[in-house]
Amino acid sequence: MLHPSYTDLMEVINSEVEEGEAPVVNSRYSIVLATAKRARQIIDGAEVLTDVKCPKPLSIAVDELYNSKIRILSEEEAAEVEAKKAAEEEEKKAMAEQEISFSEE
Repeated sequence: MLHPSYTDLMEVINSEVEEGEAPVVNSRYSIVLATAKRARQIIDGAEVLTDVKCPKPLSIAVDELYNSKIRILSEEEAAEVEAKKAAEEEEKKAMAEQEISFSEE
């Protein structure tokens, strides 16, 4: 796939970054990692978010990235998402334990 170019993808990804802030993507390597990760998610059965004619997961991932259907998170945002997921899992676990203790009475 020749289009969009890496430069075009970097512009789209960094378009939401305010002036003075560090860009989300600094290199082609970051784009390659992000699209490869998304392609693996698609292969594993994740929902496709665009209507692309090409059946290749990597092309779909690039199209999703270019059309802003997915975002590359900064390290801080990724850490926040992981912390939120961990807190939700702990809450679910606590609720399940509470249900078990109530049913034993």
